[in-house]
Amino acid sequence: MAETLAVTGTTKKEKYESLLPQIKALVEGENDLIANLSNIMSALKFGMNFFWVGIYFVKNEELVLGPFQGPVACTRIRYGKGVCGKSWELKQTIIVENVEKFPGHIACSSLSRSEIVLPAFDKTENVTLVLDVDSEDLAAFDETDKNYLEQVIKIIQGCVNL
Repeated sequence: MAETLAVTGTTKKEKYESLLPQIKALVEGENDLIANLSNIMSALKFGMNFFWVGIYFVKNEELVLGPFQGPVACTRIRYGKGVCGKSWELKQTIIVENVEKFPGHIACSSLSRSEIVLPAFDKTENVTLVLDVDSEDLAAFDETDKNYLEQVIKIIQGCVNL
């Protein structure tokens, strides 16, 4: 039986620092990608109190919804479209303070106000998936989120490239 994650700390940095070792422990010894990604999404959702967090897999020329936590989501996103598609195209993390001001934003939920999207890469530097995190608050994400979520991406890349 898995234990409930205990995330301590009052600052965002402290919460991430408490959560990262727990995420590493969740995937240790488990080879199933979907199981690992599902647990990582749950740990992020509940550990950081995100509105929505999920994975989109690159399949052909679009992103296809994978494991997530939160309200129902868009199932497919085309290359270069929305924040997720743009992160895939640019091969970089994108932080959006106000999604209504992002050109071509795809509104899967009208409650989402800000977003951070991070790509994960295979061994040949091709994007294999993106991690999408949404908040109900404006400007919820910053360099602290980018730093720690990029560490989560490294854990995810380890799961993908087993």
